[in-house]
Amino acid sequence: MEDLAKSDTWRVFRIMAELVEGFEALSGVGPAVTIFGSARLKPGSPYYDKCLTVAESLAKGGFTVISGGGPGIMEAANKGAQNGNGTSVGLNIALPMEQSANSFQDIRVEFRYFFVRKLMFVKYAVGYVIFPGGFGTMDELFEALTLIQTKKIRRFPVILVGRQYWAGMIDWMRATVLAQGNIDAEDLDLFHVVEEPDEVCDIIAKHYKDRTASFPSDKRAGHRRGV
Repeated sequence: MEDLAKSDTWRVFRIMAELVEGFEALSGVGPAVTIFGSARLKPGSPYYDKCLTVAESLAKGGFTVISGGGPGIMEAANKGAQNGNGTSVGLNIALPMEQSANSFQDIRVEFRYFFVRKLMFVKYAVGYVIFPGGFGTMDELFEALTLIQTKKIRRFPVILVGRQYWAGMIDWMRATVLAQGNIDAEDLDLFHVVEEPDEVCDIIAKHYKDRTASFPSDKRAGHRRGV
């Protein structure tokens, strides 16, 4: 019991160190867009190519691009940001079976704890772009929606790319989750579903322009939120 208590105590300091490292690494990135999606979607897949285009366009528009730092959609996000001469950030996670870091990261931060990494994803983001993915992608999607729904953070665009991919989930949310009263109808307006890269960039650019007009300090502070 004594060894366990000592281990948990020291774990607190390790968590603190990751928080400090993340804050210091990202404090100057400016307005950023976080892009999620499967590590298994390889170069040449339609969604990989769309992600390249989205990230490049966002970078050219002055946005930093943040990804999880791994392969697949994450690689496309970081590569696209560099293609657009923007800042490319990778928030990498140590996993036993996967997560090899891609080579397109200007700022690379390593994390041991998922929850610290997830805080960094949302803290500096003015928008989330969600490409098709698995459990990890779904986790990030629903955490963002929960934070917005409960007003723990200011509302920002959550954009799902790929109407066909997300259609079944959205139908289930309407037919089952909403029908049984577990969410409100307006909760289904917390996200956008799009198909083309231009739609993504237009939504984010408009939101950021409107937000900085209402909160001028956000432009200097990179739209940091209270999380």
